[in-house]
Amino acid sequence: MLLHITWNVSPEILEIGSFSLRWYGLLFAAGFLAGLFIVRRMMLAEGAPEAWLDKAFIYIVIGAVVGARLGHVFFYDWEYYSQDPLKILKVWEGGLASHGGAIGIILMLWLFSVRVSKKSILWILDKVVVPTALAGCFIRLGNLMNSEIYGKATDVSWAFIFVRSDPAALPRHPVQLYESLSYLVSFFILYYVYWNTGKKDKPGFVFGLFLLLIWGFRFIWEYLKESQGGFESAFGNTLSTGQLLSIPFLLIGAYFVFRKTPEVTA
Repeated sequence: MLLHITWNVSPEILEIGSFSLRWYGLLFAAGFLAGLFIVRRMMLAEGAPEAWLDKAFIYIVIGAVVGARLGHVFFYDWEYYSQDPLKILKVWEGGLASHGGAIGIILMLWLFSVRVSKKSILWILDKVVVPTALAGCFIRLGNLMNSEIYGKATDVSWAFIFVRSDPAALPRHPVQLYESLSYLVSFFILYYVYWNTGKKDKPGFVFGLFLLLIWGFRFIWEYLKESQGGFESAFGNTLSTGQLLSIPFLLIGAYFVFRKTPEVTA
């Protein structure tokens, strides 16, 4: 008889009256705070005004939350939200998409570059993406604590049985852990490249490497993940919605990593 891991962890850390502290929210916040610390060090190392950091943080939070929410609405569940658009505002009920979050952050950092830093958007993107990989690691751990975004049924010995969310109670791939560990590895690679190789002096290289690593891993693990819905059926279900959305990011990442451009200093 195969032994599997029965996962029945509560998504709530504590509950006081109508207030509840959830693992997902705590890990989400931890990712942002870690990113704030890391990007601060990067900016100060280049002599950037510290005031820029506070403004960049606000732009990033708005871009991440709004983009991730709208990404989920339009990429995965428009049929549901179109019936009651006001539900789009109920972020606390769940429903965030990383692809939408990435688009939202990029758009807001473009605005930050135009209005605040007056530098190329690649200057800030090459910094922000490093801790973003770490934040992705934390967020996937939050998904694990919520018993959501789990994998397909399997008989591997490390499979999880998600008691709280899987009516069939089947042993499944813990793809949340696969992705989380992949993003943690990506963070260490990006951190090393930024500080130890001089590639940060090639605008867009670190950003491109981030896209290749994060969305490359995402593309791979989607093969083991249960369908999250979306528009994959329109493409014959050959690729999942997550994979289809990852392709443009991979192409953009390849462009910035392999393009020929002179290295410059900030």
